[in-house]
Amino acid sequence: MTDTATIADDTKAGRPGGPSAAERIDTIRRYAVITAVHLAVLALWYAVTAAGVLKPFILPSPGATLETLFQARYRWVDNITVTVIEIFVGYWFAVVFAVFLALLFSWFRTLHTALFPLFVTFSMIPKVALGPLFVVWFGYGVATNIFFAFIISFFPILITTARGLREVEPDLLDLVRALKGTRWQIFVKIQFPGALPYIFSAMKVGAILAVAGAIVGEFIASSSGLGYLMIQVQTTLDTAAMFMAVILLTLLGISLFGLVLLLERIFVVKDARLETRSA
Repeated sequence: MTDTATIADDTKAGRPGGPSAAERIDTIRRYAVITAVHLAVLALWYAVTAAGVLKPFILPSPGATLETLFQARYRWVDNITVTVIEIFVGYWFAVVFAVFLALLFSWFRTLHTALFPLFVTFSMIPKVALGPLFVVWFGYGVATNIFFAFIISFFPILITTARGLREVEPDLLDLVRALKGTRWQIFVKIQFPGALPYIFSAMKVGAILAVAGAIVGEFIASSSGLGYLMIQVQTTLDTAAMFMAVILLTLLGISLFGLVLLLERIFVVKDARLETRSA
């Protein structure tokens, strides 16, 4: 009989209890390469600015860029807070609403036939072109920028989730229906777990687009936020502050993307993830 000690030994040895030694080494090697590439880019940036190849207002040095973070006139904390709210609220609204609407489409074929093509058409509209209209309809402020983040990340999540809900085996659905399973039971026990790889794949794309949406909104309809700050410092050619804003936006995007990856690791087994299937 397998006891606790045997299970622990299996885990350490890389058998079914956990990742193998080769997998752990591969993971460490992969992260080492990623870190090395990023450090190489930073070193190149420093070398170019130290050599005076480019003027500071074109490419500021890493030190000058970092110094802006400690200057009160940029109000980094306030601007970061506004942008974080816009990105995260808009994004999670998009996730919830897109999954709910995809569920309705999977339940009601007539609704899917009537409205799904319309949503696909709406997804083709350049969202930046709608910016002036959003300003007229909703005015300036955080709410408008939340809507920007929502509308840009919503459509990819909806379309991919709807596809995932349709990928369930029809015979399996027929079997559950024959056993008197309700629509909600079918969704919770079969459709939703089966669609999770597609949902998380769409959420990764949506995370990137939500950041872009919030910044586009701040460029057009805002008086605060990192995007608004970039527009303000552009007039004085303060590229160091612009670089710092871009770096902070990148970190916000990485944080959101990393959160989605973490949730995927928790709720989706490795072999079921879409990138694993295509590897």
